Amino acid sequence: MTDLGKLITEKRNESTMNLDEMTPYEIIRIMNREDQKVVEAVRNALPQIEQAVLWTSESLRKGGRIIYIGAGTSGRLGVLDAVECPPTFGVSYDMVIGLIAGGPEAFVKAKEGAEDDPELGKEDLKHVGLNERDTVIGLAASGRTPYVIGALKYAGETGCRRICIVNNVDTELAKEADCAIELITGPEVLTGSTRLKAGTAEKMVLNMISTVSMVAIGKVYENLMVDVRQTNEKLVTRAENIVMDAVGCRREEAREALQEAGGETKIAITKMLLGCGTEEAQRRLKLAGGRIKAAIGTAVQPV
Repeated sequence: MTDLGKLITEKRNESTMNLDEMTPYEIIRIMNREDQKVVEAVRNALPQIEQAVLWTSESLRKGGRIIYIGAGTSGRLGVLDAVECPPTFGVSYDMVIGLIAGGPEAFVKAKEGAEDDPELGKEDLKHVGLNERDTVIGLAASGRTPYVIGALKYAGETGCRRICIVNNVDTELAKEADCAIELITGPEVLTGSTRLKAGTAEKMVLNMISTVSMVAIGKVYENLMVDVRQTNEKLVTRAENIVMDAVGCRREEAREALQEAGGETKIAITKMLLGCGTEEAQRRLKLAGGRIKAAIGTAVQPV
C-alpha cells in the first residue's frame, strides 16, 4: 500500500508553515486563496465526471441505485448527499444510498479503525443487496482506504460499474475503479486535514452526480424541483411557487391544482399546461417516463 507520507494530501503546504503564528484574518485569507484551487481541480476532472453521471443516470433509469461508500469525512459526504435526495427530488431513500465505515453512528462519532478492514466494505455492500444495475462510488481522499478498496473489489465481482473519487494520483482505489475521478487539490492548509480542500472538492462532485442523475430521470422541469416533497410549511409554499413559475398562474390556482393532484407538483403542472384532468396528466407522465416536457409533447399526438 502507498506510503502515507508520499500522498499529495499528506504533504505540508509551504504557504502555511507558520500557521500557528498567523492572525485570524491571515488564516482565513490564505484558506480562501487555497479554496480557489478546488474549482480548478474539479474543472480538470470534468471528462471523468461526465462519464460518471452517464453511468449513474443509466443505473437509475434501469431501476438500479447510486451507492456511495467511504470512511471518515468522505463517507459522511456521501451519506449527506444521499439523504438530501428524497426531500429534494421526491425519490425513495433506497435510490441513492450512503454507506460509511462503522455504520450510521459513525456519521456523528468517528470510528476511525473501521476503515482498515476491507471485508467490512464488502459486507456493507452485500447487506444492501448490491446488483449489476447499481453504480458504486468509492470515496477516499487518500485513495488507499482498505474499507473502500474492499468494497470496490466486491462490486467488480457483481458486474456493476465502479467509480472512485480521490484526491491523489495513481492510487490503489483508482486501480479498482472503472472510472477514476482524481481531484488534485494539493496539500491542505492544515497538513493532512482532508476535510478542507479535498472534502470541498468531493462535495462539489457529489452535487453534480446526484443533480444530473435526477435531471436525467425527469425530476426537474426547466430548472424547477418538480418532485419536491411538501414535508413542512416552507416546502408547501415552495411547491406553490414552483407551479406558479412553471405555469404562470396565481397562487390560488396553484394551490387548487395541487390539491386536485394530491399534492404532486409534477402532476399539477402537467394538468394545467395540458388543460386536462389529473388522471390524464398521470397517464401522460407515465408514458413520458416522468418528464413533463415529453408529456406535453405527446398532447398533440394520438397516444
